Amino acid sequence: MDKKNKFVGSNFDETLNKEGILAETEALALKRVITWKLGKAMEERKITKTQVVKQMHTSLAAFDRLLDPTNTSVTLKSLERAAIALGKRVHIEFSDLAL
Repeated sequence: MDKKNKFVGSNFDETLNKEGILAETEALALKRVITWKLGKAMEERKITKTQVVKQMHTSLAAFDRLLDPTNTSVTLKSLERAAIALGKRVHIEFSDLAL
């Protein structure tokens, strides 16, 4: 039996888009990068979560949500406050989709 693979010749983004999960997948990947960068910045500055929370004027639970790589519900305000507390800036860039 010769079954034709409907995804042969397509790129991975096309596949995710056809499956309706491209935005979710990219958001999750982006959040993992953000989480990694926040952790790296904390290591570089030798600063604890408690110290960041104090500088952000927020709760530990709120900062833990920001550090959760699976929680994509992040506000720009909380991200910017965390970046400033860690001596960083947030830079957002839009690029064209290559679908």
